[in-house]
Amino acid sequence: MHVVGDLLARDRRSDAPALVTPDGRERSYHELITNAYKAGNVLRYLGLGAGRTLAVAPVPALPPVLAFLGAAQLGAATRFDPAAGADAGDRVLLVPATEEAAYDPAPGTQLAVFGGDPTAPETTNWEESVWSENPAFPPSDLKPETPLLLPAGAAEGTDTGEIDAISHGAALAAAAEVSERYGLDADSRVVLRAPLSNPAAVAAGLLAPLSVGGTAVLTDPAETGAEAPVRGEVAVTAGEAPEPAVLDPADVPL
Repeated sequence: MHVVGDLLARDRRSDAPALVTPDGRERSYHELITNAYKAGNVLRYLGLGAGRTLAVAPVPALPPVLAFLGAAQLGAATRFDPAAGADAGDRVLLVPATEEAAYDPAPGTQLAVFGGDPTAPETTNWEESVWSENPAFPPSDLKPETPLLLPAGAAEGTDTGEIDAISHGAALAAAAEVSERYGLDADSRVVLRAPLSNPAAVAAGLLAPLSVGGTAVLTDPAETGAEAPVRGEVAVTAGEAPEPAVLDPADVPL
């Protein structure tokens, strides 16, 4: 696999669990991939594309994950830091509906919200738009060096430069090394207990399990420490976790 879009190939759709959200709900590979196509089409409509940036609130929930996967298919980079994205003039900001009033996008920036209805008519309702979008996505010819992720707080965005960007190839190479190191396979459940704002956590906790047909498990940030419920085999965190194996994002080769 050379780019994140390879993880979303139509022939990878199945009833096997791909993602578990903090409320315990499972999404199958069929559901995740289909809705990632829809997310990409919504973002395209909002003006996102190659050389542009999506800024997303680092909330461990389905909408931010779908937005990240949708942007990746378009060749756009994602930063899980909407405040920095607003300052940099990123093309699309995606935040919880409760935070809509905190943003006054500059011309050229589109605001979308999830988890509730927007108050401003120009703000996009993310879930409603994704639900109603076309569930197909055209093939792309992205290269491994295409920017994928920007660290939170990065001064540069792909709208203005690619200095801080982590490429598709680098992120997938890190995911492959993590998968090999921990023997991940289709039966593995990797618990993401680190923030999405950390690109190494995204590579290890989301891309690594998806690359082998396993399950990525998102957790509530308040669920921390060794007393938290066991949700898988490997936890991606810089702290304590109840899972049998713990991977510090600082040890991810990214």
